[in-house]
Amino acid sequence: MKYSFQAVSFFLASFLFGGSVTAFTPSKFSRTFASKTSSSRVVVRKGVDRSLLSAKSPEHSLDQQPYADLYVRSPRPTYIPGRIDDPDYVRIFDTTLRDGEQSPGATLTSSEKLEIARQLAKLGVDIIEAGFPIASPDDFSAVKQIADIVGHEVFDDGYVPVICGLSRANERDIARAWEAVRGAKRPRVHTFIATSEIHMKNKLNKTPEQVIEIATHAVRYAKSLGCDDIEFSPEDAGRSDPEYLYKILEAVIEAGATTLNIPDTTGWNMPWEFGTLIKKLRENVKGADQVIFSTHCQNDLGLATANSLAGALNGARQLECTINGIGERAGNASLEEVVMALALKGSTHFSGGPGTGRLYTAINPVHITPTSKMVAEYTGMQCQPHKAIVGANAFQHESGIHQDGMIKDKSTYEIMSPESIGLMRGDSQSGAGIVLGKHSGRNAIKTRLKELGYDLDEEKLNAVFLRFKEVAEKKKGGLEDEELEALVLDQGSNMNTVWTVTGCQVTTGMSGIPTATVKMIGPDGVERYVAKTGTGPVDAVYKAIDEIVGVPVVLRTYGLQSVSEGIEALATTRVVISPTEEGSTSSTNAQTGLTKDRKFSGAGSDTDIIVSSARAYVSALNKLLTWKLMRSMLKATSGGDTGGIGNAQPIVVSNPVAVVTRSN
Repeated sequence: MKYSFQAVSFFLASFLFGGSVTAFTPSKFSRTFASKTSSSRVVVRKGVDRSLLSAKSPEHSLDQQPYADLYVRSPRPTYIPGRIDDPDYVRIFDTTLRDGEQSPGATLTSSEKLEIARQLAKLGVDIIEAGFPIASPDDFSAVKQIADIVGHEVFDDGYVPVICGLSRANERDIARAWEAVRGAKRPRVHTFIATSEIHMKNKLNKTPEQVIEIATHAVRYAKSLGCDDIEFSPEDAGRSDPEYLYKILEAVIEAGATTLNIPDTTGWNMPWEFGTLIKKLRENVKGADQVIFSTHCQNDLGLATANSLAGALNGARQLECTINGIGERAGNASLEEVVMALALKGSTHFSGGPGTGRLYTAINPVHITPTSKMVAEYTGMQCQPHKAIVGANAFQHESGIHQDGMIKDKSTYEIMSPESIGLMRGDSQSGAGIVLGKHSGRNAIKTRLKELGYDLDEEKLNAVFLRFKEVAEKKKGGLEDEELEALVLDQGSNMNTVWTVTGCQVTTGMSGIPTATVKMIGPDGVERYVAKTGTGPVDAVYKAIDEIVGVPVVLRTYGLQSVSEGIEALATTRVVISPTEEGSTSSTNAQTGLTKDRKFSGAGSDTDIIVSSARAYVSALNKLLTWKLMRSMLKATSGGDTGGIGNAQPIVVSNPVAVVTRSN
């Protein structure tokens, strides 16, 4: 088996503005939008869990002020392509499912993408960039599914997200993107081409005049298909000649573009540079008043959030970002950072651009924590503990001086309350928490999970509860919050169950050969077992699983972590695998156009590290097999070649027979 280890680093974006700070509490959140809601009907978004509004605890009552206000959705102007009637309103364009998924190892299944898209709609983003449809049949299918489902789920006040598909500036890409998103109530096509000298000369091998012709033809072609919401991006605009940008942007406006997105593709700009660029474009591009200017900032220097806010200060009214800041290389502007910066300072620090300078969004911050957790779990990319807004330590205080200040007045060290972003501290945070042990009931688990930011449906709650009972029976002293969260991740990673481990026994030691016997139930309901040897107990278990499942893979990453302290601590294992046959799970990168093989991640938790390792490995295999099944179904319906693992074919038998294999 081949092992390699990767380190994933996240860059923390910096805030652009200083000044005095007032804590952002639930009541402050209510007042922030008071001027916007004074003449509006109060609407509660469809899909909000009503039990959250009525759940009560000794100190907090969510059906009373101030917590009920957190779940009242924010107003927004009527959506019109290329125009915003309120010049203070900032549209939030989320590209988690496109740019975010391009992060190495962040492969998502179609069902996971759909769940994330629904959560983004619940959060209230204006535009969801659902993917890059030309990349593969699976990407096309996922984008179309989101357009057809999430793009039709209209909330009580008429809100429905715009569903966007990315394309390069050629007819084939654009036609594919339009075909994927056209089923949405509000479809958008986003096309791009590079405009910096280094890109035009070394990557495209095109002259500036040729690039302008390609860009205008792309926009005209998208418009000819019936698309009236067209976004154009001059890739690497941050390193492009402003005079050249004036020309190409004027040309695409005339061709029919409604949104001009200005990317700092390499994260090169300083905030004052990027803000000045936005200002110059708005002042010098003919027709600038007929379109929306947007930002897309990468985080290579840790300035993505600051650059995005500098863009808003200078008139950009669409900000592109991702949940947890995931994305290519060092990632993108973090949605939670951008949104909360505007929530805290949008009304006081953004004068000078169009409108009154009192900027606001329609994001419902109370859904930030659940969305962040969902994206982290499904992508396998956990936030660093000190990540702003959503990091595990963002609302934790250990210093004695800080603790003293927090006891006297929470605003001494917190500029926003955790409740305002959906992280309900609960009684346990103040030293009176419920001990979750083997005698705990389902309601206790449900309540604690809600306090931790997890709002699970009944099916998922039951699965987590059963798994909790299994672990609690073996662990003295109850489970800590981190261990309960690990069980949520464990069950989330096993959504698409094809194979299940039903038994695992190992023998190992200094004088013997590590041997593992594994029992598994497959899709046919038959239990199989096999014994294998290996260089260690985990290696032996993985070889036994490989023998039963019969799918050749390479183990790319293996990580084992103790969730809490002590000899009985719960262990969480994370693995990343890829098929051994090159090109069998390939996809195309939206930015570079390069083809690369997909990788599949899995996670498992147990008090036994061997069982934890087995669950993680099988979870990753199940993702791979589910993905292959979807490819096969697409191939069968379309008649096209969607790729496969070698020449593997399903075996059809009239009566399933358990096959017992023994190996030395």
